[in-house]
Amino acid sequence: MVAETSSGAISVVLVDDHALFREGLREILECDGGIRIVGEAGDSETAVAVVTKTRPDVVLLDVEIPGDEVTETVANIRKLSPDTRIIILSMYDGPQLLTRLLSAGIRGYLLKSVHRHELIAAVHSVHEDASRVVLAVSRHSLARVESPSTGMLSEKELEVLQLAAQALSNVQIARRLGLAEATVKRHMRNIFVKLNAVSRIDAVNKALATALISPQNRGEAD
Repeated sequence: MVAETSSGAISVVLVDDHALFREGLREILECDGGIRIVGEAGDSETAVAVVTKTRPDVVLLDVEIPGDEVTETVANIRKLSPDTRIIILSMYDGPQLLTRLLSAGIRGYLLKSVHRHELIAAVHSVHEDASRVVLAVSRHSLARVESPSTGMLSEKELEVLQLAAQALSNVQIARRLGLAEATVKRHMRNIFVKLNAVSRIDAVNKALATALISPQNRGEAD
């Protein structure tokens, strides 16, 4: 691969809430003569502001930065800088979050365990090809993405789980959604199977970790 000259270098914004990790990314990417770091951010609000100001070619976006949920951050960046390619960096290898982010318009999803040459190659790849998507995930996640009907939560299951995260009982959830309690129990059993969860709390924690549901304060009893 021929690197761009400094005047035509790929402009990149780094978004991660750990300054030390951003420094490491900067050192890795700046070793490539065709990449130039034009901004950094540690939270979603700052990220959107920096991207809006610099209009970079590529954003490397950590999936768990403080502020807005990651899909909302992706949507805001794409709205304000539509030509910017977004590559997600994550410690989490999960098909449901990956599917949601691909639907939101990301151009890459890389686990933080990738090698430096893979990271650099991904930046060049999404910049050079407007239709290319780069994934560095497990075969399991890739298989689930290619067969999205397998193991994915339905809209109703997501609603049930969101209310369960607010500490509502099955009876309260049923009342809130206008369902029979038995139906709520069935949805919860399906959720446990799909998320490979052993308890209600485990299911909620896994859903929060993968951004399937958003964190909220404990709901008041009906």
